[in-house]
Amino acid sequence: MSFDKAVQRTYPFFFGFVFVFGVITLSISGWLVSRYENLNNFESLAERDRVRYFLFVSAWTVLLTPIVMSLFTFARRSKASSVLVHLVFLFITWVIWIAGASALTQTTGGGMNCSTNTIFNYCGQLNALIAFGYINWILLTFIFAMCILLAVRSWKRGDGLLGSLIEIPIEEK
Repeated sequence: MSFDKAVQRTYPFFFGFVFVFGVITLSISGWLVSRYENLNNFESLAERDRVRYFLFVSAWTVLLTPIVMSLFTFARRSKASSVLVHLVFLFITWVIWIAGASALTQTTGGGMNCSTNTIFNYCGQLNALIAFGYINWILLTFIFAMCILLAVRSWKRGDGLLGSLIEIPIEEK
């Protein structure tokens, strides 16, 4: 199997995981935000605001990841699916995921033991948000590194940053 075929198969696979974990965090953070809005039972404004931030990050991921993957799959020759677009999208998404996960980790004081926790009302849900946040960040780190390697490859073949992530055979052009 050629390198380009491997990229065509693995790139959507990893983006699929990012999307699924984004849906999970969207569900958890959406539920928590609704509980905080209806019951006002958050421990601090920082906790409430950081869970809201997770809602934004999850929505960003769930809405934009399918668009970027569709461009990669169906519009390979388009400038909208260029290496530069992928790098910018992945960098922004990578930064906002690590910001969300680390901010919520800092708010909760690190790894919480829910059996001894008496501070946070939704300890299990907050732990799940933190865990899925770091999982998505790790997946995005891997995808971002792969995209950087593909950008170098595109640059070396003379396409620059506006070239495709993979080499497009002549018959497809």
